[in-house]
Amino acid sequence: MSELYDELSQRGQIVLVFQGGGALGAYQAGVYEALHEAGVEPDWVVGTSIGAINAALIAGSAPAERLDRLREFWRRVETGSFMGFPIPDWIGQATRNMLTISTGLPAFFQPRPMAFLSPFTKLGSEEAAYYSVDPLRELLGELVDFERINSGPMRLCVGAAKVQSSEMVYFDSNKTPLGIDHVLASGALPPAFPAVRIDGELYWDGGILSNTPVEIVFDDEPRRNSTVFAVHLWNPHGHEPETIWQVLNRHKDLQYSSRAVQNIKRQRQLHRLRHVVSEIAKLVPDGADRENRLEELRAYGCDTRMHVIRLLNPVLDTEDHSKDIDFSPEGIRLRREAGYRDTRRALAMAPWRDEVEPLEGFVLHEISGGVAIDAAAGRE
Repeated sequence: MSELYDELSQRGQIVLVFQGGGALGAYQAGVYEALHEAGVEPDWVVGTSIGAINAALIAGSAPAERLDRLREFWRRVETGSFMGFPIPDWIGQATRNMLTISTGLPAFFQPRPMAFLSPFTKLGSEEAAYYSVDPLRELLGELVDFERINSGPMRLCVGAAKVQSSEMVYFDSNKTPLGIDHVLASGALPPAFPAVRIDGELYWDGGILSNTPVEIVFDDEPRRNSTVFAVHLWNPHGHEPETIWQVLNRHKDLQYSSRAVQNIKRQRQLHRLRHVVSEIAKLVPDGADRENRLEELRAYGCDTRMHVIRLLNPVLDTEDHSKDIDFSPEGIRLRREAGYRDTRRALAMAPWRDEVEPLEGFVLHEISGGVAIDAAAGRE
């Protein structure tokens, strides 16, 4: 570990929260690389969809192997390397993405021919999808040690949506043993990927209901002081779109950014109210609580403080609405480097050291905000 880790640990638990977003998840790999390099290992990782996969790779590996496992996963799911032939640059991103849609990714998912015959073909509840994720199941079985997840010190939570009741469910290694099915359920985005049955219930991708699974940290009991690195793959900020192409891209960002601004406002209000309740309880004179209700009311208060470092995946100058299936080596490299660079900046700024108003229990630090990147040179 490091002096920085000791500093953050003294302030409370270190939490890493990953959104879902397909190929955009390479940004999260860069975030973890920078944390790992700085000697900062999380106590708790939370993820949805591709975020659940990255989280499982981290929690399910020995500390010295975590970075290598992440790199190996992203190397294996690249397009081009496994297509049987090289893809020339001049063909462009659209052709690569079309190949991904038509042929799948050999290490991730493969087409189900029967699903493409007709949308009315009865395939069964656990088969009704355009692709099989058997290759991903095999890859996770190779790279993730679930025994470590279920017995190790790092907590893992993955979010999934219950199909029949639209409930958001978090599978938590602190409460139940986790396995490959829990991770696959978190990433079962319909109609591409099939639902996963766990304990008799069907689950889909958690991003359908909450693609930013940070609420489980804020609502956890008992609440603890925390430094939360919340890694957002879909940027809530953007320009007004002027073309249909831009509309499609911006629509997807809004859809999967999961009402981040509203959630932040709500959490800020809740944490401030908890601090206010705690302060008011301190003002009650001894003996004034004749009905012995003070302890009951005091329980609604809380003195914990959460510093949330929000890292926003930047906008690449070549991206479009299909960016989440851009598994090209160049796209993955640019995302990973951006995550690494943004996290290094966050750690250098150390915003958690700033003075905070005493009643503020939720402190947001937004480090990056959608800076355009030169895709050819990989520079801002």
